[in-house]
Amino acid sequence: MQAIKAPAAARHPAVFDREDWLLPFVPLMRHGDLQTIAGRYWPTAPDERRRPAQSRLFRTEADTQVLARLNLQRTESRAGPRPTVLAVHGLTACDRAPYMLAAGRPAREAGFDLIRLNVRNCGGTEHLSPTLYHSGLTVDLRCVVEQLAPRPLFLLGFSMGGNMALKLAGEWGENPPEHVRAACAISAPIRLDVCSRHIGKPRNRIYERRFLRQLRATMMRKSRCMPERYPQPDFSDVDSIWKFDDKFTAPSFGFRDAADYYARCSAAGFLERIRVPALAIQAEDDPFIPFDAFRDRVFATNPWIRLLAQPHGGHVAFLSRQGARFWAQAQAIRFFEAVGRSDRDKPAIESSSSLPCPAAP
Repeated sequence: MQAIKAPAAARHPAVFDREDWLLPFVPLMRHGDLQTIAGRYWPTAPDERRRPAQSRLFRTEADTQVLARLNLQRTESRAGPRPTVLAVHGLTACDRAPYMLAAGRPAREAGFDLIRLNVRNCGGTEHLSPTLYHSGLTVDLRCVVEQLAPRPLFLLGFSMGGNMALKLAGEWGENPPEHVRAACAISAPIRLDVCSRHIGKPRNRIYERRFLRQLRATMMRKSRCMPERYPQPDFSDVDSIWKFDDKFTAPSFGFRDAADYYARCSAAGFLERIRVPALAIQAEDDPFIPFDAFRDRVFATNPWIRLLAQPHGGHVAFLSRQGARFWAQAQAIRFFEAVGRSDRDKPAIESSSSLPCPAAP
C-alpha cells in the first residue's frame, strides 16, 4: 500500500496524523482489466424487500431535478442527525451501478445512512432537466449537499463522481459547508484530457466503444424527450469520447471545445484549494486512468488531501481476497469513521434526523 503524504509539520486534519484507519488490501486478481471486468459483474444486489430504498427528488435549478435513492437506518440516532454518505456514480451509470450498491453494506454496518445520487439525466431522469451533464458539473451536487444540512455529510465519488466530489471540495476552498466532514474519490479521472486520450488508445478500444454506445443512447433518449432542443443527433463522425465531447458535451455547456471543457472541469486544477479531509484511492493498473495523472505535487503539499495508491485494483473494482470483497468502499467508510472520531472540536448541530422523501416520478 502506497500512501503519499504531506510533510508531518504541514498536516492539519487530525485524521492524517494516524494510520489506524488504513485497511490492508490483498487483490483477488493482479490484473487491471480482470479487476475492472469482474468488478462490473460481481453480485452486489441488496435485498430490496428487507431494506427497500426510498426515493427523493432534489430541485437544483428552476428547471432541473435530480433523483436520489435513500438507504436509511431504521433506528433513530439519539446523538442528532445521522452521519450520511452521499455517493455519486460514474459516466453513463446510475444509482444502481454495482460499485454504488456495494457501498451499502459497509455504510450500514458503520452506522451511516447512504444516499445514492443520480447525476442529472441519469437513472431514467432525462425528462427532469433541459440539459445534458458533464464530468465537472458540480451545481447539482452542491445544491443537494446544501439541502441535506445539517446532516454530517461524507462525499463518496466513483470515477466521474470522484472528479465531481474533489472539484466541488476545491470550489468551496476555505469555506466548505460546516456539515461536510470529508470526501473520498475512487478511481477519479482528475485530468480529463489525459484520461480521454488514454481510453482512446487501441488497447482500450473495447471500453471506449461501450461508453460511446451508452453516450449515444443517452443522446437518443434526450432527443425523443426534447426533440426541439435536441434534434436527431448525427454520430457519423463520432468515433471517440473526445469527439463526442467536442461535438455534443462542450457546446451544450458553452465550452469552446473538448479541450476547453477538460481544462476547466478537471479536479486536478482544484486540489490545491481543498480544505476538508479528502482521500483519493487509485490503482496503478487502472486501464482507464494512467497513474501519471496522479503524480502531482499537490498530494505532497496540500495537507488536506491524501493519495492512497495500490499497484492493483483496476477501475472502481478493488476486489479483495481477504476481508471485505469490495475493499475500496470499505476503506472509504473506514476513513469516514476516522474523520468522525477526530472531528470532535466542531460545534454540535441540533436538528431532527428525519429526512422527508417525496415520491419519485
